[in-house]
Amino acid sequence: MKEEMIQVALTYINHETKKKSLSIEPTIHDTASLHKCYVGEWTAIGARSRMNEVTFGDYSYCVDEVQINYAEIGKFCSIASHVCINPGNHPMWRVTQHHSTYRKTSYQFAESDDLEFFDWRRSRKVTIGHDVWIGHGVTVMPGVSIGTGAVIGSGAVVTKDVEPYTIVAGVPAKLIKERFSPDKARQLLEIAWWDWPRDILQERFEELNNLDAFIGRYGNKR
Repeated sequence: MKEEMIQVALTYINHETKKKSLSIEPTIHDTASLHKCYVGEWTAIGARSRMNEVTFGDYSYCVDEVQINYAEIGKFCSIASHVCINPGNHPMWRVTQHHSTYRKTSYQFAESDDLEFFDWRRSRKVTIGHDVWIGHGVTVMPGVSIGTGAVIGSGAVVTKDVEPYTIVAGVPAKLIKERFSPDKARQLLEIAWWDWPRDILQERFEELNNLDAFIGRYGNKR
């Protein structure tokens, strides 16, 4: 009996730690739901994630139960589980803010929904740069822009724009510190390594591990 339990445990561990092999074709979990989305190459969408009118850049991934609406997400972004990007705002200026006023057909109040209201939501798109790390349980509010290289601490509620290569956290999210000096951040933005074609990226991939050497070789010091 004991040997059987050990074997079961080993099987479970081996199954859970099996490496995922990605490809040019997006890897989208069977339980994920995407509506009018563009998903780039070498990407991964986790279980029970939901996306509505989202552009999702090359090499970016999200883990399980992520919800994203009306957003443009750059390349090489890392999005942890239970993140909510651009949650739907309600019409607080109306007598009732209940969604029956714009999802009229569901309640049989009209033969068409309030398309103008949904256009208003679309106009408050969230924009996220490249190489952004968004921690577990973060909420990014409508209309916010997050700069390239930023880090959003777990549980943060982002209500204002976030500068490139900064770390923010808290409710509401506030600046914790800058990842790099302004000069190094500027040079990384100018190098824009995330736009390198695949062959160049493969050739120089190991160099991404050494910031100073990388900037020294590819940067343009002023």
